[in-house]
Amino acid sequence: MPLWSWLLVALLLVVLFALLSASGALLSPLLGQAAQVADYLHEFAHDGRHLLAVPCH
Repeated sequence: MPLWSWLLVALLLVVLFALLSASGALLSPLLGQAAQVADYLHEFAHDGRHLLAVPCH
């Protein structure tokens, strides 16, 4: 497999981890105050976790 495909897989795993993490505070270190404004992303991922039957609380 080419190197770019391994990098893409690693990036997708990081995105999957971010979406499946139970804490909405995960985006705070990355976005700062904008994380509260972008809380809809956490709520969208929260519903997605329930859809995928991933326990989150």
